[in-house]
Amino acid sequence: MGMSVTISAARAQDAEKILKLQYLCYQGEAELHGDYTIEPLTQTLDELRADLEGGHCLVARLGDEVVASVRGRIDASGTATIGKLMVHPRMRRHGLGGRLLDAIETHFAQDPAARRFQLSAGGRKDGDTRLYRSRGYAPVVSGDTRLDLLTLEKPATAGTFVASA
Repeated sequence: MGMSVTISAARAQDAEKILKLQYLCYQGEAELHGDYTIEPLTQTLDELRADLEGGHCLVARLGDEVVASVRGRIDASGTATIGKLMVHPRMRRHGLGGRLLDAIETHFAQDPAARRFQLSAGGRKDGDTRLYRSRGYAPVVSGDTRLDLLTLEKPATAGTFVASA
């Protein structure tokens, strides 16, 4: 008997599970750059809880297990910054990252203040940038050159995927 993955808003009690997933998922990024002091690996549980309270976070669950997550927030300029899109290594390559990205875009697109979506991706990871480009994101500025980050964005109304029931 198989289980299906469900996507829903994160709950306060998910914080520890999200932090453990984050630590697991960002090991490869740290190894790629030779830097294990990147923020996703040094963020504390209290910092993550504050991050969750100040924005919107979605999780994907397989049963009770949190297997993927994404979070974001809208700033005063109308930029919906999306970040920490992560999928458990054993769940990758099944479209879950794309489903989460679509879901958080749909959430923010409902806010009349949202003018654009923006996110950052490691320039060395073609899979990440390929996903974002396939969803209409385009590079706008260079990010942190130490980590080879690329900032991408798109208008909040351009090609936002809206799921139908």
